[in-house]
Amino acid sequence: MIPTTLGGEVVDDVIPANVQAIATSLRFFIVENVKSARRFLRKMDREFPIDECVFHEINKKTEASAIYHFIKPALEGHNIGVMSDAGCPGVADPGAAVVTLANEKNIHVHPLVGPSSILLTLMGSGFSGQNFSFSGYLPKDRKDRIRALKHFEADTYRTGNTHLFMDTPFRNMNVLEDLLNELADTTMICIANNLTIHGEQIRTLSVKDWRENAFDLAKKPTMFAIGKKQ
Repeated sequence: MIPTTLGGEVVDDVIPANVQAIATSLRFFIVENVKSARRFLRKMDREFPIDECVFHEINKKTEASAIYHFIKPALEGHNIGVMSDAGCPGVADPGAAVVTLANEKNIHVHPLVGPSSILLTLMGSGFSGQNFSFSGYLPKDRKDRIRALKHFEADTYRTGNTHLFMDTPFRNMNVLEDLLNELADTTMICIANNLTIHGEQIRTLSVKDWRENAFDLAKKPTMFAIGKKQ
């Protein structure tokens, strides 16, 4: 399980050297996007032999029978790399189905170290890291989105749990607008964007204070969190 960068061009700053060495030693890959995977491998090694490799794409529509075909090289003694477009495969990205089948076939699964926007946001939020949840993408419908945000808020006040979530970059400002217009003034929100790349910002403020300090999140990869100060 090979983590990739969260964006930008500099691999050495966020991907350990041993992970890069393992990734570039492989010739079989299961990836979210072949083009992105090839680009990442070439960033790590400009001479990486792309043409000698086998790539299979995996997404929500990939059937179990296809995944079995993808992992056949592992049954024959070869190592296979699993990569998502950004961050850690199997964590809010494709990969879990591959791991499930690998476990069933007694194939060793080796998760490697790399950046996760979920954990980086949690680390920089100041919220509880003992009790937290990640809810992935928010509902597209505004009424459903507001309902979800208010649920996170109420649960945080009741239990102290941290709630992390995200949305597509072009809806970030809609999310921010709902957070600032629909939640209580005292509710604490962490906003983290461009993590590990140029222009990184991560800050935790109350809803009231965010109204005076909000900035443009459009087209920027962003994570949000609602939590309680520790």
